[in-house]
Amino acid sequence: MTPRPRPGHLRYDEVDVSCTRAGVLVLLYPWNDNLHLVLTRRTEQMRHHQAQISFPGGRQESGEDLIQTALRETKEELGIQADSPRLLGTLTPLYIPPSNTCIHPVVATLLQRPEFVHSPKEVDEVIEVPLAHLRDPINVHEEIWTIKGIPVAVPFYLFKGNKIWGATAMVLAELLELLG
Repeated sequence: MTPRPRPGHLRYDEVDVSCTRAGVLVLLYPWNDNLHLVLTRRTEQMRHHQAQISFPGGRQESGEDLIQTALRETKEELGIQADSPRLLGTLTPLYIPPSNTCIHPVVATLLQRPEFVHSPKEVDEVIEVPLAHLRDPINVHEEIWTIKGIPVAVPFYLFKGNKIWGATAMVLAELLELLG
């Protein structure tokens, strides 16, 4: 699910000390007899990646590890208590060249669908996606987009008119591969 060509040529392990470190939460929960995960549409007021679909998460603060960051940011953005999710593990860190950010995906689960109270400053929309939808190849697409004047082949998951692409799609692809 990596755009081609991918902006920038560096990998996470080449920029780990110079990038902004961020934790994001891949939160899984049952709802309507299906396993779901939550994504957000970022507001236009965000500094980076305005109006894009992403996992809840953000910049690491002093004194916290990246799991704490992901949980704190999810509480701030979606109102989910930091001690509620059960941690399952982490996925591969990913470098995002346009914002010089290294995201560290943390996977967690809840026993039931949470009540979302989203921050209108950071979140325009809460998007709940069934994993089965992402696994269905009919929902995987690719288009040529012009990004900064360059034609780029952009793969994405299509869900209710939303194009889930970039780092979010790359993390989802790894998650789906691991879940089998």
